[in-house]
Amino acid sequence: MTEQLLADATAMGAVTLNVADLDAMTSYYRDAVGLEALSADGSRVTLGRRRPDATALPIMVLEQTPALRHAGPREAGLFHTAILFDDESALAAAVYATARHPRGRFTGSADHLVSKAFYFDDPEGNGVELYWDRLRTEWSWVNGHITMGSERLDPNEYLREHLTEDGIDGPLAGAGAQVGHVHLSVGDVATAREFYVNRLGFDETVSMPTALFVSAGGYHHHMAMNVWNSLGAGRRQQTLGLGRLDIVVPGDDDLGEIGERMAHHGSRGRDDGRSLAFDDPWNNVVRITTAAAESSV
Repeated sequence: MTEQLLADATAMGAVTLNVADLDAMTSYYRDAVGLEALSADGSRVTLGRRRPDATALPIMVLEQTPALRHAGPREAGLFHTAILFDDESALAAAVYATARHPRGRFTGSADHLVSKAFYFDDPEGNGVELYWDRLRTEWSWVNGHITMGSERLDPNEYLREHLTEDGIDGPLAGAGAQVGHVHLSVGDVATAREFYVNRLGFDETVSMPTALFVSAGGYHHHMAMNVWNSLGAGRRQQTLGLGRLDIVVPGDDDLGEIGERMAHHGSRGRDDGRSLAFDDPWNNVVRITTAAAESSV
């Protein structure tokens, strides 16, 4: 039913990471990826960018929690945070700086037909995707599902084509950057579909036996869930890595509709008056907030 879908303007908000070394992680996302430090308060640093109207757009929130252990490779949790850039020169600058950072690791690249993507691990092993989208008019849909692939994308050739002199000097201050999508490792696809599609209200855009891609407003995907490393994984304990992911809806009415729908399905959220938070079936914290609340960093 239409009233059960997320608003077309729904987007991803900041991803919160529990980190052991706050200085090293701040340096990585600031100096390599090119995000601006929006605020720093003791054990918590928020990075992102300023919009043209000077309001804050948080992208990564780092919370120092050195007592926590690293998650195991077969556990549920974060697969990667995908940071979207407005243009290819900004992406190339970020890729160049990130590849040269001594504490990060390049893990691959691909042309996904809808986007061009480069993959890294941050200093604590969290997956990071840096990418740029082709125009929506160039995307292909078949029976309500989008066509994506994993074609070869040579990183050196890409940099030769798109890296500018300004980009060689460093990332372009997070130019146009935002969280494009968040990809999770989960225990099974059917349970992910029940929570993220049937309850939360995303549209399914790609479905396969080992992965699910979902979105709002006709985007290729705002979230994905796969079992490539985590088939059969149960509920997470608190670890380093993913602390919370945020979903941003346009306004209070949208927030209220989500709360009512989740309650109808038996998912009781935590309501602080500005946002709702739910635990997904693997104990990942999903917070839904409004665009106005997101900017008040």
